Amino acid sequence: MEIKKLAESLNPVERKVLKVLDNFDYFHDIMKATNLKDVEVSRALQWLQNKNVVELKEQQKEMVLLDENGLKYLKSGLPERKFLDAIERKTSVSEIAKKAGLSNEEIAISLGALKSKAAIEMEKGKELLVSITGNGKHLLKHGFPEEQFLREIFPKELSSLNEEEKSVLENLRKRKKIIRVELSKIINVELTETGKKLLKEKIEDDLIEKLSPSLVKASAWKGKKFRRFDVKINVPSIFGGRKQHYRRFLDEVRQKFVALGFKEMTGPIVETDFWDMDSLFMPQFHSAREIHQAYYVKEPKYGKLDEALVKRVKEAHENGYETGSKGWRYEFDVKRTHRHMLRTQGTASSARMLASKELQIPGKYFAISRCFRYDIIDATHLSDFFQTEGIVVEENLNFSHLKGLLKMFAEEFAETDQIKITPGYFPFTEPSAELHAKHPDLGWIELGGSGIFRPEVVKPLLGREMPVLAWGIGIDRIAMFKLGIRDIRQLFSHDLEFLRSAKIV
Repeated sequence: MEIKKLAESLNPVERKVLKVLDNFDYFHDIMKATNLKDVEVSRALQWLQNKNVVELKEQQKEMVLLDENGLKYLKSGLPERKFLDAIERKTSVSEIAKKAGLSNEEIAISLGALKSKAAIEMEKGKELLVSITGNGKHLLKHGFPEEQFLREIFPKELSSLNEEEKSVLENLRKRKKIIRVELSKIINVELTETGKKLLKEKIEDDLIEKLSPSLVKASAWKGKKFRRFDVKINVPSIFGGRKQHYRRFLDEVRQKFVALGFKEMTGPIVETDFWDMDSLFMPQFHSAREIHQAYYVKEPKYGKLDEALVKRVKEAHENGYETGSKGWRYEFDVKRTHRHMLRTQGTASSARMLASKELQIPGKYFAISRCFRYDIIDATHLSDFFQTEGIVVEENLNFSHLKGLLKMFAEEFAETDQIKITPGYFPFTEPSAELHAKHPDLGWIELGGSGIFRPEVVKPLLGREMPVLAWGIGIDRIAMFKLGIRDIRQLFSHDLEFLRSAKIV
């Protein structure tokens, strides 16, 4: 853009800032010179930088700032001045305190500061008497070095102080909340070649910023110039509100299941051993429980259960409970089954649904469950995760139906037809199978497990034998497929930059 047109495109704040850049190059100096707020100067400099008028450089510098008491004493005066003003010949400290309105702490500070400057003489008796010296009178007339320092423009660079100012600074830093020194980000502004040329151009202040009805009606716009607006200029990005990427994905998964005719089922995060494992025919001594690495709740340690249901599950473990099975043939621990734990698998919701009066046959159910297992956190493992699982309950279902269901899930949710269904093992299903899909970058990864619930699971909960297809999908990994994520931790990231740029499907 040519210089003249560029000059005509500047808004009022940009024009005001630009006019002082020949003499001031630090952010706070520009604020003082323009009498603008920091946010106004900041925006103006960003806009000027976008137009290649200035270049902004950030530096870390030690800066001196006025603290709480420093601001107070700048307005009302230092305690030592008030102390001197209150002295009449020989005056007691208590009278000075009362007359000057000083606290005990301020009296002590004033005595020390004035004594070091030889501004007072003290005489001990029944009460401490103070009189002013010639030096004290000189300080009252010509001012304290500390007062002069407090009147400086802050924040002030520590490196810019002369030896006398550094000495005053050290004295003030020993006192409570007058001065503080901190490392601050300092913005330095440099004019570009375009900026230098622009300063030589005539900058008009009476440009019309907007066309209003009153301006048109009165024809006041005639003979005047309108400010140019550059619609191609690079402006700061605006990040509008949106759902977190993984939350949105889960909502879409929920909608897809509903569209496929599934009903959603739910269950608590804090479960009992009974629903999480025992009702699923996982023996209490079995090594399969070890892979769940459950978090157990300290208090309350035990939960309430339907004891008739517990009795039937107990019999299934001990002798098969009227299923023709011999069960696991061990003594079931009823107390242990009441223990509270964090849910380790979403299948607990399926067990609850089978025992529920709300169950419909035929019926299709799904759940999106937050689960917890102790694990070493890395790019592919978390200690808490989501699991999508469910059941299909209907007469005459078989393994072919299950394979068709798994294929449909892979196509619907992972958007891939490259799948493998391999034999698997789960204590509560027979037969059991695992679903694998091919990721373009990660190769073959396991998406979930499945099978047909064993009669020892179904009959104690449902009251009769019935084919139940069961499946559980690691929805976190499917989300990685869809969202283009290679590190599973990014599903739950708090990194604002990542959240702003994360893919949403």
